[in-house]
Amino acid sequence: MYSFKNDYSEGAHPKILEALVENNMQQEEGYGMDTYCEEARDLLRKEMDNEQVEIHFFVGGTQTNLTALAAFLRPHEAVIAAHTGHILVHETGAIEATGHKVIAMESTDSKLHAHQVVEALEAHTDEHMVKPKLVYISNSTELGNTYSLAELHALRQVCDDHGLWFFMDGARLGSALCAQGNDVTLKDLAELLDAFYIGGTKNGALFGEALVIGNDLLKPDFRFHIKQRGGLLAKGRLLGLQFKTLFEDRLFFDLANHANVMADRLREALDQKGYDLLVPSTTNQVFPILPNGLVDQLETSYGFYRWSKVGPDHTAIRLVTSWATDETQVDALISLVTTYHG
Repeated sequence: MYSFKNDYSEGAHPKILEALVENNMQQEEGYGMDTYCEEARDLLRKEMDNEQVEIHFFVGGTQTNLTALAAFLRPHEAVIAAHTGHILVHETGAIEATGHKVIAMESTDSKLHAHQVVEALEAHTDEHMVKPKLVYISNSTELGNTYSLAELHALRQVCDDHGLWFFMDGARLGSALCAQGNDVTLKDLAELLDAFYIGGTKNGALFGEALVIGNDLLKPDFRFHIKQRGGLLAKGRLLGLQFKTLFEDRLFFDLANHANVMADRLREALDQKGYDLLVPSTTNQVFPILPNGLVDQLETSYGFYRWSKVGPDHTAIRLVTSWATDETQVDALISLVTTYHG
């Protein structure tokens, strides 16, 4: 049984494991104050061409989201997100548990658009309701598509017009940045977002996310928030060393590109067979709509998620490729799809 369920089934890229072993006995300061974290921050700032951003390392995405959003918002303030947003659906109410409502906007493409932010503001008019204050997006989205630079500029403008924070979940940011047709860079994100994070867990690291804070108003006392939320890892060196390894020779982008190439092969084969996608995507998540009989057959050899029913005879499934996806397994899955006769 080969898994296409997610992009974190494997442990970590060998270069990361080698670096961890090689530096294992080196004594370092704790809580992210070590030389590896500093070197990783320097590399990230260089990649963003921005020396002013503040960078903090976390173990996982949910921890990053809840710590950042709870720190950025006052008690009566709320988050605007697409109804598919990870914080709304797959984080066990972590944001709500901090006391902040997530305002869900219906989205057909998993993106949040500027006009929807305005709609959310117009629906929350006074002190008898929560006050929308932060715009949350994911790139890539939960359905594998990406934001264009123009879309990000439009969201930035509406945030500026209405005094909102702009935050991006980057759990799969590597895949988004390496996607065909992408016109967004890390430098753009550092300029346009008040804060965002760069995901390592889903792109070859054992674990780890790098939160980038660009807005000076959000920087003071942030380490206090990390500690209070249980996110200040004593052995922070483990996070810093992984991001140092990912970014010193562009390994981060190489791994994301491999995941995308494997997904592209799946998309091309599905298209040639005439199967539609639930949503067009260019990253490492593919959502084909397949006959139920084919889905049953694939499940005998592969792990994946049944995403949603599409009529009585078809189901949309999610196939996720990763930095470690075996090309021969992709070819074998393609062979089953292309030879199916239901």
